[in-house]
Amino acid sequence: MKSVKNSPIPPEIVNVVETLEKGGFQAYLVGGCVRDLFLGRTPKDWDITTNAKPEQIQGIFPKTVYENVFGTVAVINEQTEDICLKSVEVTPYRLESSYSDRRHPDMVKFSDKIEHDLMRRDFTINAMAVSLSHGAIKDIIDLYGGFADLKDKSIRTVGEPSDRFNEDALRMMRAIRLSVELCFTCNQDTFKAIQSQSIMIMDISMERIHDEFVKILMSPEPKKGIELLHESGLLKHILPELEAGIGVKQPQAHSYDVWEHLLRSLQHAADKEYNLEVRLAALFHDISKPSTKGFSQETNQPTFYGHEVIGSRETRKILEKMKFSRATIEKVTKLVRWHMFFADPEKLTLSAVRRMTVNVGRENIWDLMDLRTCDRIGTGRPKENPYRLRKYRSMIEEALRDPISVTMLKIDGKRIMEICNTLPGPKIGMILNALLEEVLDDPKLNTTEYLEKNTSELFKLSDKELEALAQKGKEKKEEFEENDLKEIREKHHVS
Repeated sequence: MKSVKNSPIPPEIVNVVETLEKGGFQAYLVGGCVRDLFLGRTPKDWDITTNAKPEQIQGIFPKTVYENVFGTVAVINEQTEDICLKSVEVTPYRLESSYSDRRHPDMVKFSDKIEHDLMRRDFTINAMAVSLSHGAIKDIIDLYGGFADLKDKSIRTVGEPSDRFNEDALRMMRAIRLSVELCFTCNQDTFKAIQSQSIMIMDISMERIHDEFVKILMSPEPKKGIELLHESGLLKHILPELEAGIGVKQPQAHSYDVWEHLLRSLQHAADKEYNLEVRLAALFHDISKPSTKGFSQETNQPTFYGHEVIGSRETRKILEKMKFSRATIEKVTKLVRWHMFFADPEKLTLSAVRRMTVNVGRENIWDLMDLRTCDRIGTGRPKENPYRLRKYRSMIEEALRDPISVTMLKIDGKRIMEICNTLPGPKIGMILNALLEEVLDDPKLNTTEYLEKNTSELFKLSDKELEALAQKGKEKKEEFEENDLKEIREKHHVS
């Protein structure tokens, strides 16, 4: 019996397998979940295959949903709290005919042999099946050397690569995606077949390409993924705009051409585990440099005036073509548009920082700073957080912080006038500042009940006495603000 390191098989999955076996049928875990189990990873999806036909599967489980023409039956488990296990897919062994549309088999036929089911799968590491005993792996069926390929960290097709890619052309992109997700290499024969058949990717819908592309970007090695898409010939059919940056030289501040700069920026975003939007912005922030390239006789250097403005428009077109959501498109285009923000610490002002925050959106300002870091590392500079960026971060935090003011109080001037039955005047402001002084000393006093009661007492004081208390409130406010700013600047190691 094989043990599975750090990846227990959930009881919900074990129950489905055992229920099928008690019903007199074979049942195996198959595909990506088996691969992940042997790699010590927690599977995201669990696939079970069986010699039971759809109607037989439905007959032995109390609640099921018959999902598609491939015979997949979703077994519904309402007892579990894990949303991923509430619906477990069970599919009969099947044989498939040719794929005229390079996506779906023209005909599907159910089989009684697990061997038939495994022979139709894409890659050897996804073509292993395991049986269970008492919740652990009992037997392994590995007809195509998938376990050896796992050990060798190799992505190889089941049978002839050209046959598998003719069946579903998206498998070419999936091979690259798996290689960068798992940090594997693509088998030489498999990769050569991708190169010779890359044009077939044009038969695949952009929705399906989008899903694989996102997985490549969210992998540990997106730079390698984009390079493999380029080397395989797939990228020119998916994102030719990126390849336009190859060989486009940049000013002396950059160590690399536009292509290499964008890929290195993207890779840094992955290394820092930034979100999808920052990774997309890192990949596309200089997308329009090739089309805006000029030359300065004065500096003897290339120029790219307005590339951020034109680039944001180009990015929008690309993301729309690739079927990204409206929210993602809006955020990424904003990041691309404003990635050239001014960051000279000697001339930086809070008002400039506030304007930038308004431009990109308060909710996006920190992602913009992350993009700036990726942009910097992408130029070849080793230091990701120099003084000027630390200063900018400090000033953003200062600009975004809630100011200390009488508006923090759970009472306002209008309520004070109602309590004291008086008209607007300087005394209202003095009462508010006097109340603020007390609350800054003891925040627990910031309750409507206490402040209203104390307002009546303060109103009885003379103007001179009240003015003195109000002045203490202003001084306390300044002291607190100074401490706040000191903490922010110390946090970012700036003066």
